[in-house]
Amino acid sequence: MKAKTTQGREIDLKPETLDVLRMRLRGPVFAPGDLGYEESRTVWNAMIDRKPAGIVRCLGNADVIACVQFAHDHGILLCIKGGGHNIAGLAAADGALMIDMSLMRGVWVDPHKKLARAQAGCLLGDVDRETQVHGLAAVLGFVSPTGIAGLTLGGGFGYLTRRWGWTTDNVIAMNVVTADASLVRASSDENADLFWGLRGGGGNFGVVTGIDYVLYPVGPEVVGGIVAWPTSEAPRVLELYRTLAEKAPPELTLVALVRPAPPAPWLPKEMHAKPIVALLACYSGRPEEGEKIVAPIKALGKPIGDVLVRRPYVQMQTLLDATQPKGRRYYWKSEYLSSIEPALCEKVIEHAARIRSPFSAVILFQIGGALNRLNAEHSPVGNRDARYLLNITSSWEQAGADEPNIAWAREAWEDMKSFSTGGTYINFLTGDEGPERIAAALGKGVRRLAEIKAKWDPQNMFRTNRNIKPS
Repeated sequence: MKAKTTQGREIDLKPETLDVLRMRLRGPVFAPGDLGYEESRTVWNAMIDRKPAGIVRCLGNADVIACVQFAHDHGILLCIKGGGHNIAGLAAADGALMIDMSLMRGVWVDPHKKLARAQAGCLLGDVDRETQVHGLAAVLGFVSPTGIAGLTLGGGFGYLTRRWGWTTDNVIAMNVVTADASLVRASSDENADLFWGLRGGGGNFGVVTGIDYVLYPVGPEVVGGIVAWPTSEAPRVLELYRTLAEKAPPELTLVALVRPAPPAPWLPKEMHAKPIVALLACYSGRPEEGEKIVAPIKALGKPIGDVLVRRPYVQMQTLLDATQPKGRRYYWKSEYLSSIEPALCEKVIEHAARIRSPFSAVILFQIGGALNRLNAEHSPVGNRDARYLLNITSSWEQAGADEPNIAWAREAWEDMKSFSTGGTYINFLTGDEGPERIAAALGKGVRRLAEIKAKWDPQNMFRTNRNIKPS
């Protein structure tokens, strides 16, 4: 079997060598051609088609330790898969040994301490379901099949971010297998430098196998959903979004999007694939208050669809799942914004009208609130001046359509990036974005991250990520 070393050389990995690893594992090992290999190697973005030399579906910390030790002993490149939902496909690397944690999905909730411990293979939906049993929630993202590890290591934001900050602001500890195959605890009290680096600096220092989250009382019912209008109403809708978001309480999160209408059952069939503008809202406080606060959205003009209602929080967390299925081709551009300017709204409408695929969109996420109250050095995710995020999401199905769909996203980004704070979200960076974009995401934290890297991974064993090399 052909494998790659950490230096990029190709070597032959003999079957008996892999058998030694198998003997140390509980989880299965897949080589190319084995049943299960293709399922494990594929990731959410179909533009990513990489072939690891071997894949281990780990069942616990001991399996992860064995893999790291094996890779270290043989000089083999490592890649790490949690949910496999990263836009750049960082979970997969050609010729690498893949640590696939998709079977490690345990969640343990302590309702009295309001804490949850989740294994790194968990998806957002796994954590949401277990915590909502107790009327509690972690600060997670918008799409339930997303993996918690990648989301958290890159910062993370969702409907609860305005109340409690980035996802990683609400992590109190992580379990990490380091480059020397040791299992360590990272928290403010133990290995504090490593803990700082992991809270938004990416998986640059080791394999995170478990995460401890602070939980908050949310639900079980929230006021949430979507209202949609024909795109002719876009100027009025975006102006409402702009003004309502400026004065919204932290319990309310608003998302604006302009895109072709999806074939959703709550939209008229005659509107499917035609351009629409929509507002997505989630009020996570008392539902009776939420209904009053979202009333201006429901009262604007003549919506073509309105599913902004009381609903379970777990259901709210899945509303966008159908818009991002595994197996499509994805290319994104994103920028943080300090405000929504009328001129930006005009550009959003202009470029949404040029969308090349029925699955693409221009999206404005509201995130300002709690994250702005911490100083820039609190964690690597930084960007404490961000109040919104512009996300230009190009999505299509056929490989032959790559060029025009990528070009649309790039052109829209070039025309709108002047509104940026200068920062961007590391989890939304595509594979063609280089060190300058990593610096835009992490700011002054890059130098400190390099120092932490030099201590914990001096040989740069963990390099198939948004890599920051040792200083």
